[in-house]
Amino acid sequence: MTSLHDRSAVELLALYARREVSPVEVLNDLLAHIERCEPKIAALWAQDAQAALAAARDSETRWQRNTALPLDGVPVTIKENIATRGVPVPLGCAATLLVPAVADAPPAARLREAGAVIVAKTTMPDLGMLSSGLSSFHQLSRNPWDLSKNPGGSSAGAAAACAAGYGPLHLGTDIGGSIRLPAGWCGIVGFKPSLGRIPIHPPYAGRVAGPMTRTVADAALAMCVLAQPDARDAMSLPHQDIAWTDLDIAVTGLRGLKIGLWLDAGWGLAVDAEVLSAVKATARAFEHAGAIVETLPPFTTRAMIEGLDAFWRMRAWHDIGAWPQERQAKVLPYIHQWAAGGAALTGVQVFHGYSQMGAIRDATVAATQRFDAVLSPVSPVVSFPAESPSPQNDPARPFEHIAFTLPFNMSEQPAIALNGGYSTSGFPIGVQLAGRRHDDLGVLRIARAFEQLREPQRRWPTL
Repeated sequence: MTSLHDRSAVELLALYARREVSPVEVLNDLLAHIERCEPKIAALWAQDAQAALAAARDSETRWQRNTALPLDGVPVTIKENIATRGVPVPLGCAATLLVPAVADAPPAARLREAGAVIVAKTTMPDLGMLSSGLSSFHQLSRNPWDLSKNPGGSSAGAAAACAAGYGPLHLGTDIGGSIRLPAGWCGIVGFKPSLGRIPIHPPYAGRVAGPMTRTVADAALAMCVLAQPDARDAMSLPHQDIAWTDLDIAVTGLRGLKIGLWLDAGWGLAVDAEVLSAVKATARAFEHAGAIVETLPPFTTRAMIEGLDAFWRMRAWHDIGAWPQERQAKVLPYIHQWAAGGAALTGVQVFHGYSQMGAIRDATVAATQRFDAVLSPVSPVVSFPAESPSPQNDPARPFEHIAFTLPFNMSEQPAIALNGGYSTSGFPIGVQLAGRRHDDLGVLRIARAFEQLREPQRRWPTL
């Protein structure tokens, strides 16, 4: 029998509606599971069991009175850089001043309004600028599939918590791959919606919030709530009434779909043989279902990423460099060294770097527009050590592993990571599907169809 903490959000809502289980029972089971597992993976921060229990009791009452809300009683975790009222936002960095947030950020507000039970915040690396579970503030977060391996980041704790069974819904953020990379390394679903689809605060070019779940159906369910409007995000899209849970195009609906197969990013780390094998197997599965698969050549360049790197270094140094030396000394050395590279940049260099975000956007949209979806690796590597800040561990070239994810942040296109297979050691290998700008539902539908095509999935890690 599947444990309550391993049930999907869709399943839990059905169980609540039939009065077969209560939100309090689910939460108690989950809290016991977390107590067993958390010392091993260190995915959580600011866990408040009493507040969660109070929310679960309120939810239980609403179900009894037939006034249940859309996500009533469903446990969720929220990445710690998404503000929740009364809780500080350390941004994964020991140098941050811990001031309690005065209000929920838009995604947290939507979850709370929908009756979701906030179990805890989840960990992230310093300033969200690492694809790693390494942080100067939090304990080292580890991958539940192999505790010697990294869960990825920057939504590190969210991905680890999801894979470990800390409930069905987890909320991450993504500005260059921070949802999809850890999702790929942890074998879960990580959906990066179009820029502005989920209101967020503060907004920034390329920055989105998105669900991290075990199934595409749960990600779609979360979008019903998260995509509601919030005027605080001046970059958000006009609200649309999208049928998020209408996913069943069925495998036959893939017939004639045009899919670009993107295996060479044009820069970055070489793709491991096992990753290539998993992506090619995914492409064959789509072809067998009637999709038309066509190789997509590289469309981004080393010059583009070097410019963007310079701009982001300057942006990070603008904050870090203004802190007194004693605070700067608390920043993770890798991040401090990387950001300090922005200190001597000229205005011309910074402007050129900023312009490369637009260059990446234009190149990505132009190259991918003719396809219904683009299939690629999420990460070029299968895994890397838990203690490392990144797969290549080089602050001089920090983005070599995000060549397949970053372009879709800059182009504002929706993209999803989900498990495409396993390495010879049994480690999950993520594949990415990206769609046309603003076709979020189309991406979710194709991903759902792939869930039906792929080989049966292995059991989740039990720690």
